[in-house]
Amino acid sequence: MNHQCVLTADEMRAAEAAADAGLSELMERAGAAVADAVWRYGGGRATLILCGPGNNGGDGYVAARLLKARGLDVRVAALRESRSELAIAARGAWTGPIESLADAKAAPVLVDALFGTGLARALEAEIAEPLARLIEAARFTLAVDLPSGVGSDDGNALGAVGADLTLALGCHKPAHLLHPAKGLCGDVRVADIGVRCVSQTAVIGRPVLSEPGPDSHKYRRGYAVVIGGAMAGAAMLSARAAMPLAGYVALVGGKRIGPDALVSRRWEDVADDARVGALLIGPGLGRGDKAKATLESALATSHPLVLDADALMLESAEIFKERDRPMILTPHEGEFAALFPVLSGSKLERARAAAVLANAVVILKGADTVVAAPDGRAAISAGAPGWLASAGTGDVLAGIATALLASGRDPFEAACAAVWLHSDAAQRAGPGLIADDLPRHLPEAIAACL
Repeated sequence: MNHQCVLTADEMRAAEAAADAGLSELMERAGAAVADAVWRYGGGRATLILCGPGNNGGDGYVAARLLKARGLDVRVAALRESRSELAIAARGAWTGPIESLADAKAAPVLVDALFGTGLARALEAEIAEPLARLIEAARFTLAVDLPSGVGSDDGNALGAVGADLTLALGCHKPAHLLHPAKGLCGDVRVADIGVRCVSQTAVIGRPVLSEPGPDSHKYRRGYAVVIGGAMAGAAMLSARAAMPLAGYVALVGGKRIGPDALVSRRWEDVADDARVGALLIGPGLGRGDKAKATLESALATSHPLVLDADALMLESAEIFKERDRPMILTPHEGEFAALFPVLSGSKLERARAAAVLANAVVILKGADTVVAAPDGRAAISAGAPGWLASAGTGDVLAGIATALLASGRDPFEAACAAVWLHSDAAQRAGPGLIADDLPRHLPEAIAACL
């Protein structure tokens, strides 16, 4: 099992159909995983399992049967009759009574097995109201695969009430990682049910970094150039963030306000220098004619580029697509909407489409950052501290990405590694962080990847 894999509802159904074990065995394994989780986290308390009409409900019936066999006080409430062949068989194997969802009495432990993947419409009141009542009365709620009432592929909230623990069956689904659904899942644990998960989408994991070897020197480690502009502080944040990862960082056209190891260079010194591994433009650049001319000069070079902030607001995606050199774009939602106004769909779908339109790796930032490449690869952040919603933190992320790109990494891998390091540095900085804190904690984040 690949814990980092993320499957849509259709991909999960295909993976189940292709599994060596039959679908009946997969349901038995899923139910056993749910039963184990209830046994482990429920504290032996009385448990109510809510079963829907489909296979998610079938998993619930299996869990109820296994928990009853262990001697747990377990009850079952059903929304309606089971409709799939597997769910009908699982319900038939349950020997206890079955209450109606509407009339069910609360229990200290509640298992939500009403709906799993594939839900695309809001919960009806006849479902949402008793579900909310029972969850509110419970001490602990476990959702099977997904909390009922979230869109599995887009992460939309469709009437769900948050769970304490979500047991993802086989692998992650987009809703475990995309907001607002992510906030309703509670703690997410992945249960191995014997399904081979293969996808172009993954959870962004800890990158693998290596110490410089005996043949390393500053240029081999990566020569990163940051172009300054109207706001000196933004470019300096990017430069400081690049320095722990790159062998050589230079600032062009901005006011250098430290550290001493940061080198000042003129544009003529770096424009055609083949040693430059990557160039960052955008943080603090400005949006006037001078800024636009500077951006056009950068786009005309053969250097790999990272475009952030103002650089994303001065040109169109079509202009970016004309470049045939590696490029990373780092928009937040506002910049993304301005740059790609015609795109719609889930955050994952929009990021993928934007990567193709711009022929660049796109880091669509936010609490659920998505990285997408033109070749279809995508990755979603497992989450980052909310304290990153602070001025300048995006400039730090851009600097990290530039240093990793300058070292020769594949742009998609560089972007994913940058997102992870940025988040880890924020975790280490702690509550109340400001952007200036992040570069100081980067060496600790880097050390965790060696």
